[in-house]
Amino acid sequence: MPSSIATTHFSDPHCPWAYSASPALSVLHWRFGDQLDWRHVMIGLAEGPERYVAAGYTPTRSAQSFRTFERRFGMPFGGQPRERVTGTGLACRVVVAARLAQPEAELAVFRALQFAQFTTTLLLDREDDLRAALAPVAGQVDVDAVVGALDDPAVEAAYQQDRAEARTAAGRPIEAQGREADTDGAVRYTAPSIIFATEDGRSLEVGGFQPLESYDTALANLDVSLERRPAAGDVVDVLRALPYAPVTREVAACMTTNLGELDHDAAEQALIAAAGEGLVRREAIGSGALWHLTR
Repeated sequence: MPSSIATTHFSDPHCPWAYSASPALSVLHWRFGDQLDWRHVMIGLAEGPERYVAAGYTPTRSAQSFRTFERRFGMPFGGQPRERVTGTGLACRVVVAARLAQPEAELAVFRALQFAQFTTTLLLDREDDLRAALAPVAGQVDVDAVVGALDDPAVEAAYQQDRAEARTAAGRPIEAQGREADTDGAVRYTAPSIIFATEDGRSLEVGGFQPLESYDTALANLDVSLERRPAAGDVVDVLRALPYAPVTREVAACMTTNLGELDHDAAEQALIAAAGEGLVRREAIGSGALWHLTR
């Protein structure tokens, strides 16, 4: 049995590049399963909106750019501009609060915040809107407890530790590739960045937004004994294997063979057929859908 690979994932629920990388990350979950031991580190891109506003970001400009991301990478987005630009600090703290209180729900909380950021007009720097964003995962996490812990010193300390770890990219491979950022005085990892590490101390990092092949190549070079699940042939198998309800693009990515062309429409047709058989349920989200197992 191959050893597990420690997988450190630097991200932020407000980053459209991280959100657009979701299909590749879903393939990692599908292909390698629990051989990858995931740890999530919140970057904390911006405590408040000031930096974004100073750089010329507006709600309309953001909504327009989301459509470009959707056309390029296939994740669902919304089209209505927000009331105002927001920072990312509170949303990141919510993820950390979930990690401390209910670690098994951390990824569900992170994804719920991503979907809220990119398919709704909720303002994720307001506690009421954060509660609304987490409503879809209320069965997995105590929403009031998690949001109520935002002022907990333990949550703040853990969040600041995440931020500090994310700002250790100076001199690392990500900087050599020019995929790092320095927006607040320290060279940091951009979202998403992943460091894979073996039990004997070897590691490789895939910094910033990169194609699936970058992750796959890094893992093959670290451990040739990793068991690889081939491309899926059945959409229901994908839903059973992933640790969360996927969107159509994520399912399509898991069904794509090496050097094959991703077929979003074929995956959607197969998912609709499975829904017709009562095997899955479609949940509309932004311009697309989440797919849930029913049995």
